[in-house]
Amino acid sequence: MLDSGITGQLKKTLSASIANKEIAGANFMVLKNGEEVFYHEEGLADMETERPIARDSIFRLYSMSKPVTATAVMLLLERGEIDLFDPVSRYIPGFRDQKVDKDGQLVDPIREVNIQDLLNMTSGLVYGGPGLAGQHTEQLIQELGSRLHGENPMTTLEFANGLGQGPLAFEPGSFWQYGTSGDVLGALVEAVSGVRYGEFLQNELFGPLGMKDTGFWLTEEQRTRLAKTYQDDGAGGLKLFTDSHLGIDHQLERNPAFESGGAGLASTIGDAAKFTAMLINNGSLNGIQLLKPKTVQYMTSPGLTPPQQKGFALWQSLWGHSYGNQMRIMTEPGQAGHIGSKGEYGWDGWLGAYFANSPQDDLTVLFMVQKRDAGTLPITRKLRNIVFSSL
Repeated sequence: MLDSGITGQLKKTLSASIANKEIAGANFMVLKNGEEVFYHEEGLADMETERPIARDSIFRLYSMSKPVTATAVMLLLERGEIDLFDPVSRYIPGFRDQKVDKDGQLVDPIREVNIQDLLNMTSGLVYGGPGLAGQHTEQLIQELGSRLHGENPMTTLEFANGLGQGPLAFEPGSFWQYGTSGDVLGALVEAVSGVRYGEFLQNELFGPLGMKDTGFWLTEEQRTRLAKTYQDDGAGGLKLFTDSHLGIDHQLERNPAFESGGAGLASTIGDAAKFTAMLINNGSLNGIQLLKPKTVQYMTSPGLTPPQQKGFALWQSLWGHSYGNQMRIMTEPGQAGHIGSKGEYGWDGWLGAYFANSPQDDLTVLFMVQKRDAGTLPITRKLRNIVFSSL
């Protein structure tokens, strides 16, 4: 267990964040040498009914889904079912004859987007925003949302094909920019495996690891444990947020046609800990070898070339890191905005779900919260600084 002075600091710091109305509630877990050494829950999962955060509270992972998707791709890789230099168009026809935006002109790319580009976010696929590629993505996401509750919802493969039919923001492999690559990877797994992406994850990851509360939708019982999402109200407090974002039904109450590999999963802190424990234990958990050690080593290594790293360096809160296989990897601890160790890896989500695995310290930090536009919050860095500085 952690020293009582450290646990007191963690509880005090989390309490202050909740009292200041930065977040409504959260749970936080630390694992060391494969053992849980600290767990704390505080605050509310539902401010209106005063339902407290619990160990089995369910959280929308959003982009913390991405490392799960990378793991699914690694399973296909080590089985010889894909090659990382395979063009995406081999599996998703919409990527054939793609164009790249060169100063507002659409031209043929030097080469096609491949699987490695998707894994490292060097594909030229971006989220909605300025430029021809961003505008195309925004329109597609709008259509995804408008059809979400209709009779003809957009499917995982339809969304990926639609992304492929739009322009790329830059030449494949020439730069790094965060975007929709994770969603295309989910569709790729579906195309290669021949089963729906969610079914693949259940059969190959969640079932074997015992992650019973993780998936793309929730049963009626599970929805009673789903944490509500809050946002700043502009007056120093919090208000409820209920909109569906990025084509994901906010209530997760039906099996979706679109299973977002980049943002769609929900989970508990306990289930997430099983996934992170498998990775830090070289692909093994409770006697089940899900991934081989060499595969995990590859998956958690920096993947960006120097030109690609220039794109990643624009993300100030991730200075001192590189990127690879849908995760940040700490490369220069002294440049980072928080205390950590070289080789540490992980990712976070739009609503604040967060994990970090540090193989050098045999340490895992997990934080679960639901706050709009959160990513890695100041409270997340404060808590992990307390933990890492105590090692």
